[in-house]
Amino acid sequence: MNDEIKLFNNLFEGVKEIVGGTSDRDEKLLAICELLKGEVSYYDWVGFYFVDPEVKTELVLGSYAGEPTEHKRISFGAGICGQAAERNETFIVQDVSKETNYLACSPSVKSEIVAPLKKDGEIIGEIDIDSNNLAPFTEEDRWFLEDICMVISRLF
Repeated sequence: MNDEIKLFNNLFEGVKEIVGGTSDRDEKLLAICELLKGEVSYYDWVGFYFVDPEVKTELVLGSYAGEPTEHKRISFGAGICGQAAERNETFIVQDVSKETNYLACSPSVKSEIVAPLKKDGEIIGEIDIDSNNLAPFTEEDRWFLEDICMVISRLF
């Protein structure tokens, strides 16, 4: 088993512990963001966006760890987060400079991965991770994030 898979397995257990804990949902989500940002060297910004229950075609920024972002609301279809929400699927962009539909949160961001958070098959939100490294994301990142999103969905 390689080091990345070991790390993701350990983090997965950590996420399960946080989800099963006694703090409120927002505290749990923030703890997950901080855990992932702190433990994965190339996860430079980790946050959650949630589908606005009144405007079902917009995402609203929730808990995050990293630099503040001006993107507090994102329409479905706009940027990587909006595209992932619209299609209800994981997006991996290894070089954001090559994307025509990209919403820049910071000039230092080079790559982004977004995995949907689903409840009963419907998207309710997503986890968004920015990296200041070019092309750091692997299929293991995809599987890891999709798995933790399944665990996190129990909070809703």
